[in-house]
Amino acid sequence: MRLVDVAVIGGGPAGMSAALAAKKKGAETVLVIERDDLLGGILQQCIHNGFGLHRFGEELTGPEYAERYEKLIKEADIEFLTRTMVTNLSEDKVITCLNEKDGKLSIKAKAVILAMGCRERSRGALNVPGDRPAGIITAGTAQKFVNIKGYMPGKEIVILGSGDIGLIMARRMTLEGAKVKAVCEIMEDSGGLTRNIVQCLKDFDIPLKLHHTVKEIHGKERLEGVTVCQVDDNLNPVDGTDEYISCDTLMLSVGLIPENELSKKAGIKIDPKTRGPMVDDHRQTSVSGIFACGNVVKVHELVDFVSEEGEIAGSAAACYAMGKEMNDEGTKKKPLSEKKGVKHLSDEENVVICTVCPVGCSVKVMPSAEGEEPETVGNRCPRGHKYAVMECTAAQRTLTTIMASSDGQMIPVKTDRPVPKKMLLDLMKIINEKTLMLPINLGDIIIKRIGGTEANLICTRTFCKK
Repeated sequence: MRLVDVAVIGGGPAGMSAALAAKKKGAETVLVIERDDLLGGILQQCIHNGFGLHRFGEELTGPEYAERYEKLIKEADIEFLTRTMVTNLSEDKVITCLNEKDGKLSIKAKAVILAMGCRERSRGALNVPGDRPAGIITAGTAQKFVNIKGYMPGKEIVILGSGDIGLIMARRMTLEGAKVKAVCEIMEDSGGLTRNIVQCLKDFDIPLKLHHTVKEIHGKERLEGVTVCQVDDNLNPVDGTDEYISCDTLMLSVGLIPENELSKKAGIKIDPKTRGPMVDDHRQTSVSGIFACGNVVKVHELVDFVSEEGEIAGSAAACYAMGKEMNDEGTKKKPLSEKKGVKHLSDEENVVICTVCPVGCSVKVMPSAEGEEPETVGNRCPRGHKYAVMECTAAQRTLTTIMASSDGQMIPVKTDRPVPKKMLLDLMKIINEKTLMLPINLGDIIIKRIGGTEANLICTRTFCKK
């Protein structure tokens, strides 16, 4: 049986941050166990930007954020096992895991950190009437199919749930040539960030149906369509509001649940509200010496906050492993919450929903004489004025997508600066016609001045040949 000071189960943002903090605090042997091929967890498939603003002061894609932390792990000489599945965790901190190289492994740790993340609620949690045809898929699974495997799950899409994953997949499927017919949200407000509602739905004229749900599923072998309807304040269907929408794919973005199987096996008390382990300020669970952090405790809004919580758990776990007192440094940090969604996206001409900050002001850009700076109404700050004018005169977006490599891997890429919004679909055609040769490194330029713009298309993750 192998002995370590601190073992971290899960090599995503929470796990990597916890491992780094444990090493920095003085733990001699720190081991990260990850079931996937690479460190990074869910970030590997989150090829869109918006990560790292709090952590690194710049906007990164998921793969860029992951590689940054992976580099720090390697620089700190922290050992990690990939393609290794943990099958059991005992109360006395013995970890049982399996991989192809070593077979069955038993690891005894002085302290264990749980960082397994979360999973999606599936159709089984919804009780929607209908048969079980192909074409019903969770948004996260669809994201993995498209961004990691290079498979399109369908061509005509309805999305149930307007959380950030659902919104992001509405844009992603549209960029890949699918038709997203509607996003239905049972609540009166979207569950997604304002910038995602604007840039994932409004940019592509995708309808957001608030107070709507899927009432029935149609099709036997393959999904043929869904019936959606309005719901009342008690979330019950409203008679006479049924609407049939033909589609071959229904994506479910209906919530996330902490991965808690290992927590239960270790005898850890589960919070009935979050469905994750109950933890104290040091992120220690009810079992002494077992800590938990990130989305395995509760689902966080931003990955930056997940990393911050990992630091708290890692530092405390190292102290426990070394027999030192856990201090209160960092345990009281409570990150600012991002305000969610907007109830209505105005169709009025020259009205912009500002995404500079979470407030989401509705800003109207007033007509102006030629050569004069337009005036704005509704913005609460000068940045909102600048953003709204740009949106109405020369809207720009950073394009993030994938390219196929010569050996069939899907490589995440992005433009190194925003490009005209109206050119996004044209640039996708250019990208999809090309094949990458490996190896390739993070930041390598793939296409200079793509489509005649000022932007270069760059790689956002280092890849070697298989």
